[in-house]
Amino acid sequence: MTESPDLIYTSRIIKASALIADTKLLLAEWNLAQSVAEILNRARRENIFGKASRKRVEDILLIFRQRYFDDADVGAALVTLTQNGAPAQWIAPLFYFFSAQNDRTLRDIVIEVLYPRHLAGYTDLPVQVVVRAIRNWVAEGKTTTRWGEETITRVAQGLAATLRDFGVLQGAVNKHLTPIYLPTPSFALIALWLQQRERSGHLVLQSDDWRLFFLPVEGVERFFIEAQQEHLLTYNAAGSVVRIEFPAASLAEYTHVLLTNQRAR
Repeated sequence: MTESPDLIYTSRIIKASALIADTKLLLAEWNLAQSVAEILNRARRENIFGKASRKRVEDILLIFRQRYFDDADVGAALVTLTQNGAPAQWIAPLFYFFSAQNDRTLRDIVIEVLYPRHLAGYTDLPVQVVVRAIRNWVAEGKTTTRWGEETITRVAQGLAATLRDFGVLQGAVNKHLTPIYLPTPSFALIALWLQQRERSGHLVLQSDDWRLFFLPVEGVERFFIEAQQEHLLTYNAAGSVVRIEFPAASLAEYTHVLLTNQRAR
């Protein structure tokens, strides 16, 4: 995928962070028979997060809805996995991936800064590396407004903290790159999401989004072969012709396939 020249980056990461515990709590309480609005209203009334600030509750609910329920199929898949005992290791990378899809600032700092740094053999990530990348975006007019140094620093700190919480970085002060663990079922679910969007096996294989997990194309192909061996999908490649088939049409349906496969092993 090619980056749009007029891409706009936001500073929402300052308020967002990973929100892993809050997200798990809300998904565990979710009722797919009710509307998103009904459930979020109940979460407000009952203050299920136990937050002292109403404003913070509103921030969390807005971020949650944007990340996981702008696409109802994504939300339903995460609810199904959470409420049916899927391993935590499956769910964590999905939170990370779909959070990055919702926030291009988060996505592109990994794809354009962390991934190349990883390829170059670096394991450390000085905050100034992130600050410099954001300054370049500001200079290129890619941010929602012309951010000052304070906003640039806060966005850089928010990105580093969020990526640490998602497991992509380690270290309280000095950050180090640690590619997040991606189980094969999580890979397969992401592959189906990409297939629905790209409508091309070749484009799925070549997608820049795999760089969120520091995966080169060869690594992606190894995952597809492993997923086929686990009977999660069918993968055939001959040159530039790549055919990927899944035993379900939607993410929510596919989660049941993944869970059934896990129980049978």
